[in-house]
Amino acid sequence: MSDLYRSAISARASKLPQSPPLQHSANTKHVGEECKEDDDIIGDLPGSGLGPPAMQRVPNPDFAPISASGFFQEALQVDIPDRKLDCRLYYTPPKFKDGTVMVCHHGAGYSGLSFACFAKEVTEMTKGECGILSLDARRHGKTTSTNEDGGDLSIEVLVADFCAIMQTVFKLPEFAPTLLLIGHSMGGSVVVRSCPKLLDAKYRIAGVAVLDVVEGTKILLNARPDGFDSMEEAIEWHVSTNTILNVLSARVSIPSIIQFKEGAIPPYQWRTTLRSTAPYWLSWFKGLSTNFLSTRAARLLVLAGTDRLDKELMIGQMQGKFQQTVVPGVGHMLHEDDPTRIAEILVEFWKRNERVLVGVKKVGEL
Repeated sequence: MSDLYRSAISARASKLPQSPPLQHSANTKHVGEECKEDDDIIGDLPGSGLGPPAMQRVPNPDFAPISASGFFQEALQVDIPDRKLDCRLYYTPPKFKDGTVMVCHHGAGYSGLSFACFAKEVTEMTKGECGILSLDARRHGKTTSTNEDGGDLSIEVLVADFCAIMQTVFKLPEFAPTLLLIGHSMGGSVVVRSCPKLLDAKYRIAGVAVLDVVEGTKILLNARPDGFDSMEEAIEWHVSTNTILNVLSARVSIPSIIQFKEGAIPPYQWRTTLRSTAPYWLSWFKGLSTNFLSTRAARLLVLAGTDRLDKELMIGQMQGKFQQTVVPGVGHMLHEDDPTRIAEILVEFWKRNERVLVGVKKVGEL
């Protein structure tokens, strides 16, 4: 993972229905129906003066954006004053007060809505017993920063952000739900390094799950267009290039990573360009395998292919230091490509480890 785990990919958000704020969130603002979130809406049709050029290809309705309202119960804006962040969260709380919440951190360029279809599957499979919280990291999705240095994506900054979000949303560890940390690509690095800090702060961590390790970032960067003529075209590009294999998931998640910029050519631009994240790749993935193997909680690695393992992880896997699952027929965005199978794997992991806290036993000993 340390040498091979060099990844970065892309994301965007939708209006969710009004409902009460989180129980322990003093700095939480609910995103209600009164908030139209116009920049989440497709630009006007050609001829209005606001939309794409008249010569554009007609948008394909099969790739029209879909609201995230059917996938999460709440959309929240959480103010993190110490981090100078206004953070977007998507949340479906657990049915029971002392339940477990799967906390999801997306990969580079994507957003919390990359876990939308997965979240719905988990809610249905567990009949609401397991909650889901998915966030937009800084410089991604609907999270904004008031700091001039808000664009810093180094691992230390992302970890501090993540821990601050958890401590804001779930203020008192003794009353917080058990947390199961899930990270995709860059997000895997964040949750692995955040786990010991949250444990030291007395939060209960049932386990840490890392989704995929990937090579080929340079190929991906060269293949990406600068922008699109419509939101439908952006969604279609992700599906037609097999970046995301699941059309439904792409229609929910991609609008959160693309924004309309009046006067730009093409007018629909990436919210977070992968090339701009390149200076941070080394900080994300250097030493990640060692940190993962030393995590004081149950450990799960879900891969799209066995060639993603470095030597350290191969040895650790043979020694039974973590649970590993390889999912066939998916790409790097495995939680979007096959959300049902990934949900099955994570729900099984949750059931196995929900009562095992602070690394009492290794996964292989359960």
